[in-house]
Amino acid sequence: MGKYILKRLLKSVVSLFAVMSIIIIMIFELIPRNKIFANDPAYKKIKGDNKTVYTYQKYEQLGYLDFQRKPEYCNFIYQDDTEKANLCLKNGSAEQKEALAQMEAKGYTAEKFKNGDIYIYHNYNWWELLSHYYAKMFILDHKNAVQDPNNPDMERGYKWDKNPDNGSPALICSGCRYKYQLYFNGKFPFIHSNVLHLDFGDSYPTNQGVPVLEVVSSGQGKMQNTEQMFPSGTRQNSAVIQTTCKYKESMDKRDTAKFPDHYADCLNQYRDPSMINTSYLIGLLSLVLAYAFGLPMAIDMAQHKGKFRDRLGIAYINVLIAVPSLAFIFFMRSIGTLFGLPDKFPMLGFGDARSYIMPVIILGLLNTPSLMMWVRRYMIDQTSADYVKFAKAKGLSNKEIFNRHILRNAIIPIVNAIPSSVILCISGAFITESAFAVPGMGKMLPDAITQTNNNMIIALSFIFTALSILAVLLGDVLMTWVDPRIQLTAKEGD
Repeated sequence: MGKYILKRLLKSVVSLFAVMSIIIIMIFELIPRNKIFANDPAYKKIKGDNKTVYTYQKYEQLGYLDFQRKPEYCNFIYQDDTEKANLCLKNGSAEQKEALAQMEAKGYTAEKFKNGDIYIYHNYNWWELLSHYYAKMFILDHKNAVQDPNNPDMERGYKWDKNPDNGSPALICSGCRYKYQLYFNGKFPFIHSNVLHLDFGDSYPTNQGVPVLEVVSSGQGKMQNTEQMFPSGTRQNSAVIQTTCKYKESMDKRDTAKFPDHYADCLNQYRDPSMINTSYLIGLLSLVLAYAFGLPMAIDMAQHKGKFRDRLGIAYINVLIAVPSLAFIFFMRSIGTLFGLPDKFPMLGFGDARSYIMPVIILGLLNTPSLMMWVRRYMIDQTSADYVKFAKAKGLSNKEIFNRHILRNAIIPIVNAIPSSVILCISGAFITESAFAVPGMGKMLPDAITQTNNNMIIALSFIFTALSILAVLLGDVLMTWVDPRIQLTAKEGD
């Protein structure tokens, strides 16, 4: 079992990065790169050489190319010769021509600013795109990660302490980028680690300058203050989340009053949940609704095959499958308004349960057809199995056979189908959250595509793909837990 899970995890990782590689190549190679500036107000205001510099700096920041001006390529070529590096800065000099010739031989293209200065750039091919992106994607934190010349005697090491939020055990580090390396709280995914970080770059053009994962994982709305005890011993109301604090070299008086250990670069607590938590809550509730409604319906249909209940259920399945999801969403939304429910999530906001009712109902109902059809079909197929014939021969009634045998065996595929339902909830959330303007990941993805927010698209694709792959693996494991007779690996000799 352990070997099987390990193999599946390795295959899952390979599959994940295969999908991500395709997405990255499609974004960078097939979408015109100038579209990234369509929603950037600063880009429209800049003119002349400044606009050229701004353009190429953004291209470099997003991973399209390598951009260098005179100081960069002169120092690169003449790094061991300061005199030639200085002469290279003079336009038209022999040293500059030599440097440009060498850089052009490396695949760089030279262009001239209006002021006469020459800049160079190298467009990455698909292999370079992937290598550069993955090289910066993984950041491993450790006790020697911080190198502050103003703090050379900093103690370095790990120790167990308490989470300042709830008093639970927490692994803290001195010398790491993040003080809290491992901690626990009541927020998804409940166990948090800062040892390995995924860096998908900064969001652009929306939420410009903010790391992508911070955009989707940080709270929303107004900041929420709580009474806290800081490492300096100071107690005050603050929105700071101490478990997110990073090392900060330049400290002001407000920082030193709270954080004498330099771990003062912290995220803030907000009143409303993050995009991840919002999508997680709506997806979970809709999944519960889908099973609470669809499962009894499918069982009842199987028990009354060919009768009115069965035909009515089949009609329901056919209607939901045939009707476009968007049409169904808007139809249900209009019904919700008749009962005083909001047609947009922000109308009442996070604090009102009515905001969640229609998105959860719609997303749950959209997932019932496949569940009902699949479970009904499986249970009907079981009625012709040999064990059913044997039970009838023993004199058991149809009701006893159904409840003791067919239903028990049907639990196995039902458990295995849970991951598929999770995936359907995720895919359905794209449309549902957009229709109701729910501030979750489902809405963020189409918004990011519209705004050509490349890093956000890649990050969300990574999250959704990883969740889908993990859900499938979890379904297989749960199936063996429900029925130990099921073996995921072949026995020796088979």
